[in-house]
Amino acid sequence: MKTIVFNEPENTRVPFLRGILIRSLLDTGLPFEKAFEMASAVRDELSGTPEVSSRDLRDRVIRGLEKRGFAEALELYRSPSAAPARILVRGPGERANAFSRGRHERFLQASGMRPEKAEAVTGMIFDQLLASGITSISTSELGYLTYLCVQQEVSKRAAERYLVWMEFEQSGRPLVVMICGAVGTGKSTIATEVAHLLDVVRIQSTDMLREVMRMMIPQRLLPVLHASSFNAWKFLPIQDKEDRGREQLIADGYRSQVGLLQVACEAAVQRAVEESVPIILEGVHAHPDLLELGSKHPEALMVHVTLAVLRPKELKSRLRGRGKQVPHRRAKRYLNKFDAIWSLQSFLLSEADRCEVPIITNQEKERSILQIILQVNQELGRHFSGTPQEVFGDSAAQDEESGERKTWRQFVRDLSG
Repeated sequence: MKTIVFNEPENTRVPFLRGILIRSLLDTGLPFEKAFEMASAVRDELSGTPEVSSRDLRDRVIRGLEKRGFAEALELYRSPSAAPARILVRGPGERANAFSRGRHERFLQASGMRPEKAEAVTGMIFDQLLASGITSISTSELGYLTYLCVQQEVSKRAAERYLVWMEFEQSGRPLVVMICGAVGTGKSTIATEVAHLLDVVRIQSTDMLREVMRMMIPQRLLPVLHASSFNAWKFLPIQDKEDRGREQLIADGYRSQVGLLQVACEAAVQRAVEESVPIILEGVHAHPDLLELGSKHPEALMVHVTLAVLRPKELKSRLRGRGKQVPHRRAKRYLNKFDAIWSLQSFLLSEADRCEVPIITNQEKERSILQIILQVNQELGRHFSGTPQEVFGDSAAQDEESGERKTWRQFVRDLSG
């Protein structure tokens, strides 16, 4: 049941949406992870409540911010007017939006910059614009200013990655990121974080595709589809099971499921490409062979990685954690079948090696996210041959024509007149 938010002054009723609250919290400066946690807590608190006033909802959020000690975010949430001075960023067609520090930082992170460095660069640029009295700037001017700042304050390599990402953003080409890995390797968590940074609005789980197919096809007709990926072999019509090794049987069962799901995976990717919408396809069935889709969709950028947890104790610990966080995942069942899961992971890693797909050891979440982002940028770099003038237009062209290599602060002074 959806909770309805009643706004008495405006006499409106709208459903409570966690995503809207997350956006409001991001505007106060909270990082995505904290904003997501806060909004989820409010949603859970409202569970079973048919209606809540906008004033009551606001009070609940304020109490949540107070409880968690987010003093700065609390001040901005209570008094939006206390927010820093606004700088308008003019987009195509003179459409203007307020400069968003969070969005600017995420854009830098999407080019492969570490969060702390991205925050510092965004802070320098915003402070310099404010100090110069600039209240409006075009997207191309902001892009070129950021490029100069990164080049001079971080490194030329980081600036090149930013240039490559900017060019791709303007190209309109669809991005397809595929994340494979055995159960417990963190695919869903990593996919969600990467989607946030790359502004990907569509995440497709192969588990969900399999669940849809299970609803359509009864177990008695196709039992292998209804099994887990690591024990699907038990339902294969194999005559010589006794003569095959356990690892081979697990691989055969997994491959049979991949074959059944391949059409559904291809359909999800094809729809995204046709709509020019970026997509992340994640799951154990996101097999490296799906990279062959690239030949069918040359206009799309295809990036594939395989996640791995290479220490048995750590993988077991993650499986136990899954049971605590989401009880219906039945961690005990996974732990009882741990040897089969470990064998399946070994097979997935050998398949990644065979298909020359990067293997990312997911020991630290932030590091794994960064490695995937860098992999995307590396793939983009293979197809990039542009220049700042081509990417940023007149903003960079005038700088080049003058024959003067300006600093980013000089560029800001020029903008201020």
